Amino acid sequence: MIIAKLAYKSLLNRRASVLLTLFTIAISVMLLLSIERVRIDAKSSFSNTISGTDLIVGARTGDIQLLLSSVFRIGHTNNGVSWKSYQYITSQRGVKWSIPISLGDSHKGQAVLGTTLDYFSHYRFAKKQNLTFNKGHPFTAINEVVLGSEVANKLGYKLNDSIVISHGMGNTSFHHHDDNPFKIVGILNPTGTPVDKTLHIPLAAIDLIHGGKASLEHEHEHEHEHDEHNNLVGHPKQITAFLMGFNSPLYTLQIRRNINQYKPEALLGIMPTVTLKELWEMLAIVEKILLLFSAVVVLVSLLGMLTTLLANLSQRRRELAILRSVGARPWHLFTLISIESLLTTLLGCLVGSALYYLVIFSASGYLQSHAGISVNITMLSYYELGLIGVIMAAGFIIGLIPATRAYFYSLSDGMSIKA
Repeated sequence: MIIAKLAYKSLLNRRASVLLTLFTIAISVMLLLSIERVRIDAKSSFSNTISGTDLIVGARTGDIQLLLSSVFRIGHTNNGVSWKSYQYITSQRGVKWSIPISLGDSHKGQAVLGTTLDYFSHYRFAKKQNLTFNKGHPFTAINEVVLGSEVANKLGYKLNDSIVISHGMGNTSFHHHDDNPFKIVGILNPTGTPVDKTLHIPLAAIDLIHGGKASLEHEHEHEHEHDEHNNLVGHPKQITAFLMGFNSPLYTLQIRRNINQYKPEALLGIMPTVTLKELWEMLAIVEKILLLFSAVVVLVSLLGMLTTLLANLSQRRRELAILRSVGARPWHLFTLISIESLLTTLLGCLVGSALYYLVIFSASGYLQSHAGISVNITMLSYYELGLIGVIMAAGFIIGLIPATRAYFYSLSDGMSIKA
């Protein structure tokens, strides 16, 4: 107890250098815990880029290719799904809801997605979060468009602006549908998913801008003659893919098997959660880089701590010699330096943990809206506590180096410091 009290007072006496070392350890602990939390939640959020959807159905191709084209708007499929097949499959027993999607057009490099109002009701992201509107409302007429948050911010659009859709995906298009402009009626809140980079128009509008009708204005004039829902859906010949939700997981497996064996046309049904995990495994290098970065952060902070302790030890040789002269044994000095390093590491870990919660709490909203990472703010897990324990042990071991040097300092060496 006497040595512990002496170590505490010694730290207070050298508070400037101790605070610097403590701050270094705290920052490393905060970065380590933050990186680990982001790494774990990034994996979880990636697996939930699309959430609550049991099946994605499209033309027969690779699982990952269908996922990339329908969810991430990357690449494209050579074939689509006939509307007749879509209606037949979605009419099966157990189907709770379905969302048809049609891709292939763009606006200034941003993907245009044709869909129905069910998209805004049933599409989920992260942990089954609903799409919400920052401004406006879903489209209610065939010549209306709803923008993702990034599209609106990047291109500077606001409600009631008029835009023109272009044929084809990408930044360059050689055909613009100038005769069918769209009015912006809604802007979605950020989700951190491909939804933010997408323009959403009624499914029927896809057919109309490709020659199904003379113009959207003409269709709008006769809107009262038809059912509103049918006006927005239309009767397309084919769609790119469709999403499905079921009343029970048993229906998911049964209907998926039927889809993959569907004879009228070659179709493929994938479970997005499973395929997303497979895709993440292909991107495992990202996770390894984050782990390596975490290890480097801790190593650098511990080396900084060792450097500071050794520098302080050289300045404390007279102090240690005086302790020897009043009866302190070499093992007393060894214990004193060890306790000081352990206390410094402990306080650094406590401050670092507090900083970690402060950073995570402050950045959780930004990470969700801009990176699509849904951060869980919970008590430290056993794994995270284990990481802190490793840092504590490493800090103690690092402290043994200057403690050992102090042990072998002689009284005469301490009393005769060279200039």
